Amino acid sequence: MWAASCLASCCAACACDACRTVVSGISRRSARMAYCGLFALSLFVSWILREVAAPLMEQLPWINHFHKTPNREWFETDAVLRVSLGNFLFFTILSFLMIGVKNQRDPRDGLHHGRWMMKIVCWFILVILMFFVPNEIISFYETISKFGSGLFLLIQVVLLLDFVHGWNDKWVGYDEQFWYVALFIVSLVCYLATFGFSGLLFHWFTPSGQDCGLNTFLIVMTLILVILFAIVALHPAVGSSILPASVISLYCMYLCYSGLASEPRDYECNGLHKHSKAISTGTVTVGLLTTILSVVYSAVRAGSSTTLLSPPSSPRAGGGKPLLPLDKADEEKKNKAVTYSYAFFHIIFSLASMYSAMLLTGWSTSVGESGKLVDVGWPSVWIRILTAWVIAALYMWSLLAPILFPDRDF
Repeated sequence: MWAASCLASCCAACACDACRTVVSGISRRSARMAYCGLFALSLFVSWILREVAAPLMEQLPWINHFHKTPNREWFETDAVLRVSLGNFLFFTILSFLMIGVKNQRDPRDGLHHGRWMMKIVCWFILVILMFFVPNEIISFYETISKFGSGLFLLIQVVLLLDFVHGWNDKWVGYDEQFWYVALFIVSLVCYLATFGFSGLLFHWFTPSGQDCGLNTFLIVMTLILVILFAIVALHPAVGSSILPASVISLYCMYLCYSGLASEPRDYECNGLHKHSKAISTGTVTVGLLTTILSVVYSAVRAGSSTTLLSPPSSPRAGGGKPLLPLDKADEEKKNKAVTYSYAFFHIIFSLASMYSAMLLTGWSTSVGESGKLVDVGWPSVWIRILTAWVIAALYMWSLLAPILFPDRDF
């Protein structure tokens, strides 16, 4: 007994030392990836509890205080929402604490980039505490998460448009034949993939012998948007490049596929329902990893590379070059300005927490077999389709706005 106690104490001490070594090794450059890792951990915990926590939660009187015990899926959804709420509060609190940070000499800059052991402990405590809050609070959080998820998707759209236009401007700015040829090849590949993808959608989601008017309409509507993008972008009055149009076209077609693939497995027009028995834990894992990568990319890009979201003192925020050279002290001061908005960076993770909870719970409407899958159900279908249409509208606006309002800067 004494030997076992000593062994346990040694293991605990080694684990603490290992954690302390890891968190102390997080530098300014790797801080953003550390936040991404913490967020990915929260998704992993949500997924695990979604699978195993239901029997335990049924025994908790402050959660299961109903006259008739709800089904297992209610507890699975509740577990995901509670972890999500803890994650949301953690990043929201950090966001409020970081409001107004403009340079690295601000004491809060150290909190953003360091003190990881304290932050991990606070995150853990918040997640645990959420399993003691009343069901009414979780229900309210579920409701607002739908709106927060919509806002996160809108930010994703803006970031995609910013990325595509920046990509095109960079290649065109080289003003060399090689880059023009590369631009043409990438655009051609995107269009070939788009139209090839549309053929697969007709094959998978409009099976013969079934009345699949809705699926046909959604695929045809996406194709019409693809053609419209190219026509408007190449119009002499617009004079835009074909690269953004091709990339947006491919992404809209992917969203169409993603929406159709999210249709319930028992829907006769979902050609993937034949393989529903083969959907295993490994497939769900791939879907969850894809979700993590999408959310992490949006958070990192939103926090670090968009001029619109940078603080006024940031070098990314522009403002023009000074007419006279800065002296060494002023230059050093400017170099210490933060390069992205810390507050907005954490807000992105807050919204992403809501969005990931909706994905893991099928937008909290999963029933039957769909409840065992990630992002399946009619709400998921229409979220994807509406996102594609919003992207189309914003892209068309980015092309037509300079013509409709020539006196304004866009």
